[in-house]
Amino acid sequence: MVCILFAVTVYSQSNPVISLFPEGTVLYGNISYNDNSHEKHLLDIYLPANAKEKVPVLFFIHGGGWLSNDKYADMNYMKETVKEVVENGFALVSIDYRFSTEALFPAQIQDCNKAISYIYDNADKYGIDNDKFAVMGFSAGGHLACMVGLSKNNNIDDFFSERTNRNFNINAVVDFYGPTELILFPGGNDEKSPEAILIGATTVERPDLAKFASPNTYVDKNDPPFLIIHGEKDNLVDVKHSQVLRSWLTINDIPNELIIVEGAPHFGPMFDADFIRAKVISFLKEHLH
Repeated sequence: MVCILFAVTVYSQSNPVISLFPEGTVLYGNISYNDNSHEKHLLDIYLPANAKEKVPVLFFIHGGGWLSNDKYADMNYMKETVKEVVENGFALVSIDYRFSTEALFPAQIQDCNKAISYIYDNADKYGIDNDKFAVMGFSAGGHLACMVGLSKNNNIDDFFSERTNRNFNINAVVDFYGPTELILFPGGNDEKSPEAILIGATTVERPDLAKFASPNTYVDKNDPPFLIIHGEKDNLVDVKHSQVLRSWLTINDIPNELIIVEGAPHFGPMFDADFIRAKVISFLKEHLH
């Protein structure tokens, strides 16, 4: 017991969000998932205290326009949600990934898949059930969560870096206001827009690249269930992104639910509301327990 408390104390000095999690949460911080020293190839594992059996895992993918923030982002305004995820017996794994200013798409989904693969390969070490994986993301992280969940069964070589184990499966996706169709952004001719920086060209110049990087491209009948949450007054990612994704999922008979949060902007504590949190936890329990 003394050793565990000491380890958590040491980690908490460099982890700015550990106080958001339940008391006794076991933290493995800043783990390199790609066998290199890249500062963006790191992840954190938050495990429920005193788990008596292997636990399902929720991968947490941060937002920031694919060019900012880190694996701690989005947690402070979703603090009750991340707390309840762990309280309800799920591990939470938060992922860093390379920014679009350093590496063009598909580098970001390669990194996400590599991180998930690392957890799959090391599940026994951390007490994780590698048959029970879900992904949740916010904004650009929602886009990546959708990409991971929708494209995994397509086994697209470009979406996996070398030595990535592809044997994992995604059982469920929680998408908070993620872009799903890059061509829907109004700045189609703006070379400085986040989506243009992501693909290396404007969406008008290269609609093929926009399609390649859009989650809706990969919807098919073999995809996992989706819970989608979007703000009614989102001025950065129009609610149409989530509405169109829902339509594609429905056409393909994929279980899904879209919650449009009345009066909500692009992000913030309105998404940590009791009724949304209850939906998220219920959805995870249904598909991971």
